[in-house]
Amino acid sequence: MCGIIGITSHRPVATELYDGLMHLQTRGQDAAGILTYNGQFHLKKGSGLVRDIFDQNNITRLKGTMGLGHTRYSTNGSAFDPENAQPFFISSPYGIAMVHNGNLTNYHELKQELAQKDRYHCNSQSDLEVIMNVFAAKLHSLPEKGDFFASICKAVSAVYDRTSGGYSVIGVIADKGMIAFRDPHGIRPLVIGKRTTQEIIPQDEYIFSSENTMYYPLGFELIGDVAPGEVVFVDMHGNMQRKRIKKDLFTPDIFEYVYLARPDAIINNVSVYRARLRMGQNLAKQWKKKYPDVLPDVVIPVPFTSTTAALSMARELGVRYTEGIYKNQFIGRTFIMPGQALRRRSVMHKLSPQRFEIEDKDVLLVDDSIVRGTTSREIVQMVRHAGARKVYFASTCPPVKFPDFYGIDIPTREELIAAHKTVDEIKTFIDSDILLYQEIDDLVEAVTRKGEHHIDRPSMPYLDGWYVTGDVDLEKMDQLELEREQGRVCG
Repeated sequence: MCGIIGITSHRPVATELYDGLMHLQTRGQDAAGILTYNGQFHLKKGSGLVRDIFDQNNITRLKGTMGLGHTRYSTNGSAFDPENAQPFFISSPYGIAMVHNGNLTNYHELKQELAQKDRYHCNSQSDLEVIMNVFAAKLHSLPEKGDFFASICKAVSAVYDRTSGGYSVIGVIADKGMIAFRDPHGIRPLVIGKRTTQEIIPQDEYIFSSENTMYYPLGFELIGDVAPGEVVFVDMHGNMQRKRIKKDLFTPDIFEYVYLARPDAIINNVSVYRARLRMGQNLAKQWKKKYPDVLPDVVIPVPFTSTTAALSMARELGVRYTEGIYKNQFIGRTFIMPGQALRRRSVMHKLSPQRFEIEDKDVLLVDDSIVRGTTSREIVQMVRHAGARKVYFASTCPPVKFPDFYGIDIPTREELIAAHKTVDEIKTFIDSDILLYQEIDDLVEAVTRKGEHHIDRPSMPYLDGWYVTGDVDLEKMDQLELEREQGRVCG
């Protein structure tokens, strides 16, 4: 679920790329990087948070009016190896730099094929290097003369033909312009913004990113999404060309709305905030149906991603909403931290209960999801220690039963509590008096109820076991889980 951004402008972009990455920090905490172009590529990247990697000297050195940025959340390759940090660039053909968000299910096979057939070497463990080399190999094979956008479309078509998985990509081609494309199923998000310079001759400038959360402060207006299977090209003069070269089922990832995206984002023409409000409404309706005689005294969100759903659930139930758990905002998101031990320690460091809001009350906790169950158990115990009479637990996401191989670090089946325990067994494990999960149909309804989104069905293999690329069976799942585990060991 990495954060990616690309800006093509008529003025230096390094500072704006930095500001944009600060807005995308929630999408990745392992590493970050910025690349700019002014006739040559300038690159700075490293491990850790954006604020710790860049300083005024870095930003001053990153010259150019076109550039890329990335915040890394590792799903393939070690989280601690700086060689896996993006952006990447290669010198031929033309000079190509790229960032991406996503994951390939045929990464290892394609990496070997590139070495043997195409004679391209991949130096990192990142899926992006494979995508970039497939793109470069095809572009290199095409005649230099002619319609350059047509050549780009053929190169991206080669990526679509040879790769399988979910990904969004932004790239810079030296002396040509900026490209952006999205996998044919649109699993990972990619939005577009535009602004017009207020000069004697107005000029258009563009931004591509995982979310639009930085558009207002940077002066851009959201103009839509890169469509699934679409290529967008902005040349060095700011002229845009677009073409959808492959059409398939549109299946964007539903976990973007549950957890990954910021609530102020609009992705696939659906407001994340409104989708979460509807998740809370649907949970409340289910609660009233299943437990008509049970009413909590307070509804408390597990901050911060469940706050919006908890607010609407409380309103629908007619129960007081209160922020009875305080979160230290200077500690990162535990879901995307590498390693279970680090996640558990971070939970205790970042959350603290407000006893006055909890003591002698029946408390309904609302969280976005339950993955391993250990975090939920720690939170329930914390609320009990703060004096709650009863602790109920509601998850806006249905039981997570399968791994994700399209760009989210939802782990192996062995680690997923819902893969081998019933709801009653999970309730006992986390020590809640009631455990309520959102139903899959209610979650889909919450996301798709409003908006001109054209979604055929959301991608949610971790909930229903359906992998839209069609290449993940039990044998493949075992292989991918093993590769993921080996990557963690190497880290």
